[in-house]
Amino acid sequence: MDENGLVTVRSPYTAMETLRRLEAAVKLKGMTVFAHIDHAAAAAETGLALRATDLLIFGSPKGGTPLMQAAQTIGIDLPLKALVWQDNEGTTWISYNDPAWLARRHGLPSALQPQVEAMAGALAHIAQQATASS
Repeated sequence: MDENGLVTVRSPYTAMETLRRLEAAVKLKGMTVFAHIDHAAAAAETGLALRATDLLIFGSPKGGTPLMQAAQTIGIDLPLKALVWQDNEGTTWISYNDPAWLARRHGLPSALQPQVEAMAGALAHIAQQATASS
């Protein structure tokens, strides 16, 4: 994790395949996909070029609500998000916010540490599922 709370994982797949695998992993984990934002498509609509950049917004009210009950400001960072993006060399990556960093950012009480750790584990598992070689 970077000091800014960003976790980035390399994918051996194309951005499109990584996004497909990410969405499948999210659903397998029992979470809901709330939205998919295709930044590159939006850029193209305005005549601008952007490499593959897709944001998947997902989560579970059961996991996020207790955190928001403790600190409503964490609602700016929930539901969870993962960005699938391609760098200028054609490598695909998944980036997401580390839940422990979010907990510090919003001053969550230490009593919620188990939930935060569970959320971090779920995100790591999802990213691993999306990027694991078959």
